[in-house]
This record gives sequence, C-alpha cells and structure tokens, in this order.
Amino acid sequence: MKLGFIGLGNMGLPMAKNLLAAGHEVTVWNRSPAKAEPLREKGARVAGTPAEAARGAEVVFTMLADDRAVEAAVFGSDGLHAGLGKGAVHVSSSTISVALSERLTQAHASAGQGYVSAPVFGRPDAADAKQLWVVAAGAKADVERSRPLLEAVGRGLTVLGEKASAANVVKLSGNFLIASMMEALGEAFALTRKSGVEAKVFMEVFQSVFARGPIFERYAQLIADEKYSPAGFPMRLGLKDVGLVLEAARGAQVPMPLGSLLHDQYLGGVAQGHGDLDWSALGALVAERAGLKRGS
Repeated sequence: MKLGFIGLGNMGLPMAKNLLAAGHEVTVWNRSPAKAEPLREKGARVAGTPAEAARGAEVVFTMLADDRAVEAAVFGSDGLHAGLGKGAVHVSSSTISVALSERLTQAHASAGQGYVSAPVFGRPDAADAKQLWVVAAGAKADVERSRPLLEAVGRGLTVLGEKASAANVVKLSGNFLIASMMEALGEAFALTRKSGVEAKVFMEVFQSVFARGPIFERYAQLIADEKYSPAGFPMRLGLKDVGLVLEAARGAQVPMPLGSLLHDQYLGGVAQGHGDLDWSALGALVAERAGLKRGS
C-alpha cells in the first residue's frame, strides 16, 4: 500500500520503520528533516511538506506531540488536508483533544476523505518491537482499510466503533490511569524509603504480592531505580495529556479530583525544570517533598 507518515519522533520513527518492513511504500515528513534519514536509508521517500507526503497516498499517518503540531501539519500551508486525495484516509495516532479529533472528522468528511483516530499505548521500545496496543475508531470501511497497517505496528487492536473521538477518550482515560498509578507508586516508595526500607526490597514485595502487569511493573521499576532519563515519555507531555483529560471531563461534566491533583503535580515538575524527565518522575517529586535525596 502507498502510505504517508508525518511525525518521526520517539514513537513515529519506529512505527514508520515497521510499516516499511511490512512491505509498504512509505513517504515520510518531519519538521526536522535529519530525523528522516534513517528511513531514507531503508527505502522511504522523504517529502518536503506534509501535503507532499499525503499526495497520492492511500493512507497517511500522523504521530505528533500535541494539538498544535497536528493542526499545523494538517491545516497549515502545504498541510496534509490539502494534499490528501478524495477517498484517502488520515489515521491519527497522536494523543490529541476530543475537540480536535471531532474537527478532523468533520474537515476530512467535507473533503471526501476518511479519518480514523488510532492512538496507541506503549513506550518507544514497544513501538520498535511492534508491541503497541492500538485503539481505533472511525467509519467502518476506513477502519477496515487501515486494519492491516495498525496490526503491522502493534500486538493488538481494539476497534471502538464509528465515532472517531471515542478512541481519544479511551487513550486519555488510559493515560490518566497510568499517571494515577505512578503517583500512588511514588508515594508508596517514598513512605517505605523514609521508613528505612530499601527500594529494591519494597520492589521485591511489590512484584511478589501485586498482580503483575508490564505497565505497572515497568513504572514501579523506574521509580525504584530513580531512572527518569532518558525519557520514554517526557513530563511536559504528561502535563499536556492530563490537561486534555480534564478538558474532556469538563465537557462531559465528570468530576475528576485525582486528575486535578495530577495536573498540579506535573505542572509543578515542569515549572521546576523537570519537563524533559520521564513522566514517571512523579516519584522523584514525591521523594523530594518527603526530604529524600536521590540514591538514599
């Protein structure tokens, strides 16, 4: 299949690589052209604009950091929307607001184009190993057309129906659960450390007693080891995502007091200059407030 891929960051680069490995013809675009070079060496064509990446493609992926980046790539001068042909499909794997997803649905429908929201769960190493979990929603024909591509970048796929923004609600809700878990882990590790229990000992109890799951265990290990750099997912994007969770909650009139707490935690961390640490560095913020020093 002839594809376009826009956004070659920590997640987009391995996803595009796996689509190439699956035998598809991929044209890529990234704001920083140097990031496209590893894919050029693997056979990808490098476009000069998002519109060029979309032109002639059957399906175009976007994997970008936030609403502003997606809006610029889609609706900006030489954007994807202008280059995408009638009947072609835009698959958005970015973590974006419900409002932007609904705007994309309407804009693409008005132009005779398809739109599938397909955000993913997993860190960059999972993207590289094709171990992402994909949640997708959109018109049935567009989702089915995109299915083999989504299966090529992940280990599983959940289809949520025809309302594209439902996938964004699920993604934001999932990220809220992960952030809540990290806050709880950070507090538990801080309490046990300050009470004289080594982090590795509490980690052993944690692994032995609590239900084992790759996400829960992975973040517990990062907090136990105080390994927050390099970031798989930076705190500044965690702040963005929790902000989107609260925006969606306000729109649905759902009170989320823990969400408000998490937003303040991340806001404080970013304000202190920790925005580029992994978002699991919530554990470091809790430890610091408890008077604990790194490695103690």
